[in-house]
Amino acid sequence: MSRWKTSLLAVVLAAAALAQTASENPSADTLRVGHHLACMCGCTDTVATCSMLECSFSRPAKERIARMQAAGASDQAIIDAFVKDYGAGVYRGDPSAFGWMIPYASILLGLGIIWLFVRKYRKPRPVPELGPLPEDPALAKYNEQIEKDLSQLD
Repeated sequence: MSRWKTSLLAVVLAAAALAQTASENPSADTLRVGHHLACMCGCTDTVATCSMLECSFSRPAKERIARMQAAGASDQAIIDAFVKDYGAGVYRGDPSAFGWMIPYASILLGLGIIWLFVRKYRKPRPVPELGPLPEDPALAKYNEQIEKDLSQLD
């Protein structure tokens, strides 16, 4: 193949790859609205974050959002249109302060329970008084031998 044909083929393939990437990467405005809409394909993601390949809902929804934005519709009007078509279950609001607090509160609660558990079961217990040891003649014999051996070391 000639050099000219190879260059032309490379340009056509690059243009096709860029065109495909541009259509699959929605704008920030489309994603902003998509974060407020639940994907209806069966996953638990939003339209903006659905990770299914060739999703039957999120891709057409992103295209519809982009068309409506190009026509001048506001974000709320787009969301209202989706709610009208798919029901109230498609709307996902922004998380409230309570929603942001739950993970941190559960971590603190778990650490508190661990601290209480360790505090309760790792408390040093006092050693009971044993009192004086009983005199044992065999023990006295060994003590005398130990003292004798220790004095020889000096």
